[in-house]
Amino acid sequence: MQVQVESTGNLERRVTLSLPAGDVDSQVGGRLREIARTVRIKGFRPGKVPTSVVEQRFGGQVRAEILDGLLRQGMDQAVRENELRVAGAPQISQADEAGEGELKYVASVELIPEFGDLDMTKLEVVRHTSEVSDADIERMLGNLQQQRASWSKVTRAAKAGDLANLETYSVIDGQRMPPEGAEKTSTVLGSGAMYPEVEQAIAGMQPGEEKTIDVTLPGDWHMPQFAGKTVTSTFKLVDVAEQVLPEVDAAFIRSFGVKSGDAEQFKAEIRSNLERELKGALMNRLRREVGEKLVAAYQDVELPPRLVENEARALLANATEQARRQGQQVQAGAEAYMDAARKRVLVALLVGEVARRNQLRLEQARLNETMQLIASTYEQPQQVIDLYRNDPQLMQGLQSRVMEEQVIDWIAERAQHTDQAIGFQEAIGQ
Repeated sequence: MQVQVESTGNLERRVTLSLPAGDVDSQVGGRLREIARTVRIKGFRPGKVPTSVVEQRFGGQVRAEILDGLLRQGMDQAVRENELRVAGAPQISQADEAGEGELKYVASVELIPEFGDLDMTKLEVVRHTSEVSDADIERMLGNLQQQRASWSKVTRAAKAGDLANLETYSVIDGQRMPPEGAEKTSTVLGSGAMYPEVEQAIAGMQPGEEKTIDVTLPGDWHMPQFAGKTVTSTFKLVDVAEQVLPEVDAAFIRSFGVKSGDAEQFKAEIRSNLERELKGALMNRLRREVGEKLVAAYQDVELPPRLVENEARALLANATEQARRQGQQVQAGAEAYMDAARKRVLVALLVGEVARRNQLRLEQARLNETMQLIASTYEQPQQVIDLYRNDPQLMQGLQSRVMEEQVIDWIAERAQHTDQAIGFQEAIGQ
């Protein structure tokens, strides 16, 4: 195979790969003959399938696999002989012109930029620290009680925290909604599900009482024809229920998987879960902090344009999927995500370069610890561990994540860092 590399920009190279068509045909033929000896096709005895049938069934796939392998070899040769440090996957296409009996392909390759000095001691980084307190455990215990809470009807006036069952109708621009009767709805007073003036009006009402109030709709109301207008709404309080929290007894504790029903063991497991959540939240904070400082220090570095564009499209795809799940639509295109994409690409390349220059290697103990932590959140932890170990793609993603965290820690440790203690709620809130 002949390999030619041309410079088409500071961070772009054009690689031309030429190979005799006969070499490909020879390898394809050899592979098809191997398949013919073992393949089972209905109507033919094993080893007696005609070559034409094997070629028709498997020829396209075999040719594609062999070409892919040869082109990979050619790219590896180009990278090795020209000492190219490639960023992202190359774009390979068949050349428009090729000689007689020749196959020619062209690959567009982007390179990792030269970052110059990478002195992490010049960075100023704030490292947040936190710990799980007894109050945090009690707060979580209260949340778990609320998850299992029941409602009991009462005959008193409604107040904050109550479940109010309502019948309501509204009039706006002379239009009644619904045209007849009333809609049934319910809300927990103080939850913010309804406008504050509505909740304030309902608080203090007795079951069976009716009240009419005016509410001005916001300018971004989901029905544009009514945005910013005043609606007159009538509410009838059908009934009121107050929340009844379950006792934290053995039965309650067992319902969360603690077979012993022991309160102290339950709290110990809550603490363990909160500490795991806290560890992840603090790492996310440190990742953002280090990333922001790296972007500020190396913002003028030229980046591979296609790599940035691909990241912007990935961000758009994620935003579109999230919006779809919420019944919304994303109006902006990929260009709206270019700035965020550039920052993400810059940080990723810098993290990789720091690891390369300082010969940082993935710590197997840290990888195992992270995998154990992930698995511990499931009912069958060993099945999750086996899933990671048997799925190369999943394992590669986990290895990349752990390696990034290692480098982030390494950078933060060598930077001018200041430790700042914050509460658990603040730590996980962002």
